[in-house]
Amino acid sequence: MSQPAYFVFNVTAIHNPEGMKPYQAKVLDTITAHNGTVLVGAGDVESVEGPAAQGVFFVLRFDSMEAAKAWYQSADYQAIIGHRHASASCQAILLAGLPL
Repeated sequence: MSQPAYFVFNVTAIHNPEGMKPYQAKVLDTITAHNGTVLVGAGDVESVEGPAAQGVFFVLRFDSMEAAKAWYQSADYQAIIGHRHASASCQAILLAGLPL
């Protein structure tokens, strides 16, 4: 049985829009190069329980936890992640999906 994995990114603030541009220009290429898929890319957020959600959300799907970690740790992603770290406030969560 295959068990997918999901990265959830919650970007709560972009402090430096210009500084984010190099990250935004290349991040999708790094995801697709590692057979990842963007399932959710920002859009409207509506809280239905608990405190109101803040920021924008991105959800990425990979075939496995190992594949997700390989993308995150890859040289091509690590080459751009500093732009996000320096320019935005973000939480990243890696979740194991249910077996398919």
